Amino acid sequence: MMNEVVSTEKAPGAIGPYSQAIKSNGLVFCSGQIPIDPATGNFVSEDIGEQTIQVFKNLTAVLEAAGSGLDRVVKTTVFLADMNDFAAMNEIYAKYFVENKPARATVQAARLPRDAKVEIECIAVV
Repeated sequence: MMNEVVSTEKAPGAIGPYSQAIKSNGLVFCSGQIPIDPATGNFVSEDIGEQTIQVFKNLTAVLEAAGSGLDRVVKTTVFLADMNDFAAMNEIYAKYFVENKPARATVQAARLPRDAKVEIECIAVV
């Protein structure tokens, strides 16, 4: 089966040689999203909560472009610049996965693109 590139203007464009997502064999693999507002190209805020909300807006847009949604996510990976932000990120995260709680890994990264405080990638069923 061929891989299909997923792209939407409702989420920030890739800032490197990668795709926003790839559909393959009934799954969509979303690249990590950072808190860029696609309308301005800038971060929404320096606040971890507001950054997490924007990341979910971006992930939602990419998933919808792929014919999926947050309710079909099976795995996420959360990257934090500072693990001390875990509780604030997790509070927002929990609002997006009330019934469907996907598998998750959360790691602290030495540095995220554009010095974001949070980046989230996911895998979902199409």
